Amino acid sequence: MTASVLSPVLSGTVFAATEPTVAPAPAAPLSLQVSEYAQAVAAGAIPVDVRSHRRRQIDGALFGALAVDAAEVLDRLTPGTDHSLRTAREDSRWILVSEDGHEAEWLAWHLQARGIRNAVFVVGGHRRMRQAGVNGRIRPDELALVSAHENN
Repeated sequence: MTASVLSPVLSGTVFAATEPTVAPAPAAPLSLQVSEYAQAVAAGAIPVDVRSHRRRQIDGALFGALAVDAAEVLDRLTPGTDHSLRTAREDSRWILVSEDGHEAEWLAWHLQARGIRNAVFVVGGHRRMRQAGVNGRIRPDELALVSAHENN
């Protein structure tokens, strides 16, 4: 016995078409290898951990990184939006880190398409960083702030 499933007819419904995001091929690289991470951060790039809060709790925080929900990254890191970070500029250097690198790749591409040419993602994401023993760095002033907070 077979059953057929008919899709309902949507009469009178109009779907708004949006233009696809189109951008020229970036002159800057889109990705960063785990072995290049520490050097890029030392040179002033800002790591952005786009993993979920739950994932950070399970696998650990990425030291020295901003934690920004993936759903908010484009608005927060693009200059000129109502929700932009103060440090968001077209010349900002962002290193996006997701769990396996795929989500961060998509976000880095969209940031570059918006004109933020120095947005890159870490190939293999946090998972590969953990395997390589790379977990960011806590600056002395950040450590002092944590220490002062714990003593109060």
